[in-house]
Formats: sequence, structure tokens, C-alpha cells
Amino acid sequence: MTGSEVPPAFRLAYVPGVTPTKWVRIWNERLPGTPLSLVGVPAAEAAQLLRDGGADAGFVRLPVDRTDLSAIPLYTETTVVVIPKDHAAVAVEEMSVEDLAEEIVLHPLDDVLDWERPPGRPAFERPATTADAVELVAAGVGLLVVPQSLARLHHRKDLTYRPLTGVPESRIALSWPEEETTDLVEEFIGIVRGRTVNSTRGRPPTPPQPKAKRAERKTPAPKKQAGGRNPRGASGAKNPKGAAKRGKPRRRP
Repeated sequence: MTGSEVPPAFRLAYVPGVTPTKWVRIWNERLPGTPLSLVGVPAAEAAQLLRDGGADAGFVRLPVDRTDLSAIPLYTETTVVVIPKDHAAVAVEEMSVEDLAEEIVLHPLDDVLDWERPPGRPAFERPATTADAVELVAAGVGLLVVPQSLARLHHRKDLTYRPLTGVPESRIALSWPEEETTDLVEEFIGIVRGRTVNSTRGRPPTPPQPKAKRAERKTPAPKKQAGGRNPRGASGAKNPKGAAKRGKPRRRP
């Protein structure tokens, strides 16, 4: 590589709550000469970032418009309700949407859950971000319903969370521009899907090695000695049937 050449790089976007560490580690092990850079992006802006070429691929929250973006669903997150540690719900292992009927439930502007109607009683005003909503929960203003990964991301010692049933769930997918399915994108898809390093997907298969030719000539049979004699020699030969035996010549009278 000359001094003017720059090694190819792969840009991976990810939305809050997604931890791409495992996949980045595998990438670095398999493609040490191709740097991978991470691009953090709000969930609402991830699809447009991919369309604009700001990243080669990204972990996004579904749904996305698949007119020009490809997406591979990866997993579904548990939905939880974030509560103060002194809240009465701490005593239970799980809550239902009916348990929130009399509670003030905060609904931030960057909410990632697809609600038909948010549960509980609405707050006087919607927080701008999930981080702002978490601060209000700590202040005792209300509760917050989010995917579990966001509850962990905004963890505080004075707050906890409980699984919540009867509410929407968030799904994470790997997405990329459909017309930009490059070799590096294929490599990353293989990593996310758990393909082994020897997989031929996305790379030309190794041509088969030519087989060694078999010897065309057969091993020749041992040649017979001239005169039809047995190759074992005279000592092993037997007189043919009816042959006269040789003796001493007779004297003439």
C-alpha cells in the first residue's frame, strides 16, 4: 500500500440501547486491516442517516421503510416500567398495563414504542427526551415505559424497573441501503448471523483442487521364458504327460 492509499473502512450506526461490542470484536478479529467506526444516532434519525450515506449499515428499531432499505430483524426487547425504588410496585415481579391506570406515565417525544394509546394518565407536558423523563421519574413526577435496554442505559441507583405486559415491544434490526450491499456489508451480515470464518457467503468460493490422475497403464504380467519353460526353472518343472523318459544309450551289437 502506498502512502496515498487509505484502507477501506466500515461505518456502523447504532441507536441508543443497542450494544454492538460483541460484533465489533469479531469484526476486528476477522478483518484487522479494515477499521470499523461506530456512529451513534437517535432512533428517529437512523433510517435517514443510512439513506444519506452517513453509515454503511446500522442497528435500528423497527419499523423502517423497506422501499430502499434492507433489514434483518434480530431480536425483540422486553418492555419495562421504570419506577422509584420506594414505589409500591417494587414488591411485585411483573406489572400489567391495568396496574398503570391511575399512574401518571411520562411519554417523551423520542419514545420508541408504537402506541395506539399510551397507558396511564398523561403528564401535563411531554419530556423532550427519554433521559429527561428518567430524571422526572427520580423526582417522583411519574413513571416511564421503555424497552429494557433503555432502562439499563439510563440506570440510576434510586430507580429500578419491572417487566410490563400488555404493551408494545421494540424490535431491533440490522439495516442498510438496499442498493449499497457491498462486500463489507455482506461480511458484517455474516458476523451478525453467526457465520463461521470459513463461510463462503459474500466471498468467491475457493476453486476445487485438481485430483491426481490415476495411472493409465496396468502393471504388466510377468513374461514367460522362451520355449514355454516354467519361470520357476528346470528344477521345478515336471515332465508332461506321455513324454518319454531319457536313459543311457544302448550299445550296438
